[in-house]
Amino acid sequence: MADPIEVQVNGESKNCPPQTCLPVFLESLGLNPRLVAVEYNGEILHRQFWPETVMEGGDRLEIVTIVGGG
Repeated sequence: MADPIEVQVNGESKNCPPQTCLPVFLESLGLNPRLVAVEYNGEILHRQFWPETVMEGGDRLEIVTIVGGG
């Protein structure tokens, strides 16, 4: 088994297995992928590209939870 890779999430180091796709990574963090917005390496990443986005060492993610209310 390959060594885990390190990515930055909201300024904190997190580890994940190599070749982890973004939705699986979000779930591993305890997040519901349907309720977050993601900036990936400085760019807002449209949800349609999430399944094909694979985590690589050194990636930087900013994750914002969407909160509804009135």
